[in-house]
Amino acid sequence: MPDPAVPPTPPVPLAALLAREDLGLRQIAGPSDPATVVHWAHTSEMADPYPYLLGGELLLTAGVHIPEAAGSGTYFDDYVARIVAAGGAALGFGVAPVHDTVPRALVAACDAYGLPLVEVPPETTFSGVARAVWQLMAQARHAELRRVTEAQQSLAAAASRSDPVPSVLRQLAQRVGGWAVLYGPEGTEVAAAGRRQGDGELARLSRLVTERSSTTATDTTAGLHLAAYALGAGHGFVLGVAAPRRDPGDHTIASVAAVLLSLLTGEHQSGSEAARSSALVRLLLGAPAQDVAPLLGGELWVVVHARPDSPAAPDPVAASALGAALGSPLVDMAGDVVRVLLPADREPAPQPGWTLGVSAAAGPAEWTVADTQAGRALARARATRAGLVRYAARPALADLVPEPDAEAHARALLAPLSPALTETLRTWLSLHGSWDRTAVALDVHRNTVRQRIAKCAALLELDLDDPDVRMELWFALRRP
Repeated sequence: MPDPAVPPTPPVPLAALLAREDLGLRQIAGPSDPATVVHWAHTSEMADPYPYLLGGELLLTAGVHIPEAAGSGTYFDDYVARIVAAGGAALGFGVAPVHDTVPRALVAACDAYGLPLVEVPPETTFSGVARAVWQLMAQARHAELRRVTEAQQSLAAAASRSDPVPSVLRQLAQRVGGWAVLYGPEGTEVAAAGRRQGDGELARLSRLVTERSSTTATDTTAGLHLAAYALGAGHGFVLGVAAPRRDPGDHTIASVAAVLLSLLTGEHQSGSEAARSSALVRLLLGAPAQDVAPLLGGELWVVVHARPDSPAAPDPVAASALGAALGSPLVDMAGDVVRVLLPADREPAPQPGWTLGVSAAAGPAEWTVADTQAGRALARARATRAGLVRYAARPALADLVPEPDAEAHARALLAPLSPALTETLRTWLSLHGSWDRTAVALDVHRNTVRQRIAKCAALLELDLDDPDVRMELWFALRRP
């Protein structure tokens, strides 16, 4: 039974719940395994709870569903078997008001099927048990976040030392309680730290990452959790991690280490860092973008605008990690938006935890236009709650009108509008006049959208409910 996908919190050991003196819970059947964990608590008086379980539950029941003659038949065996088949973690049986004691046949069935059975005393409510589960989850989540934060800080400090690569590997191995190794482009071991384990399997997994052009790969063998992370785009370096256990925050910790190692190893890649520095200097000295682009490794490019799904603004480590995942070191943080310049042959993919807007492919001379396109695509992605939206740049009827004439018409038509009103009108039309989605895209209140659109209608002296008017305005607003 796979681990439940939600909630995004560490599970609670059943032993921690039993240790709560205020609950008075007592395990009376089933294995006493310290590894037994509970993902949530669920109350049900159904005779067959299987259709309502997701797996990992502490199922709570007062036995209302138990028929009088249940002890003489297979009722309890069938009931417990269904809970086990659904992936239930444990069964909690409430004593009183229906039953004075836990039925012996239920105890026997739980022992037979290996399901922990917990007796809930009369003074303990099921809601109190559920609240305790969530309290323990919150404590575990807080502890895990603190552990990840401390690990990030220690990894960043290690990267600034005189021997950054070995220092980062040592910190990573210590934080995950295992072994960390850096493989070179030819699959050779460059550096390692921690207690060596799973050597051959980890090397095989690292080769799999490079051969399949994947960014990560995981495996479990002989009680070891293995993970391999490709560093950067085309560098050939791979970070391998082997540990006897995998806590919820370990992937985040290893990902931070991978970003840092990607930056450290990227400096040695065939002069790519020198080429980027040279391109920057030439731009600062006035060279045209098209003359500098060959130094960056591409002819056609796309601009990606990204915003994190969480309320917090992105930090430099998160921005670098996003660039590494997309396959480009050309990353810029602009407030709450991360911009990435990406060669057009590297197809951007949706990234967990981010909302992306992608421009059409453009040459260096059109980078500014592509930047605007990416911003509009991001606004649409956020409004429609899509993970990634691409700017649509296919030929249309508007292409039949000469560009100078189209631009002159757009300037004349939209002249009464300020930039804020113009952008509001563009977003509102692109979202088919939805007040709510436009408000989300622009980060304003829906009443603000209504006021702006009303002002646009007044300044333009047009009926914005008329589809012909909307079509003409959309034609004008599509001009860069």
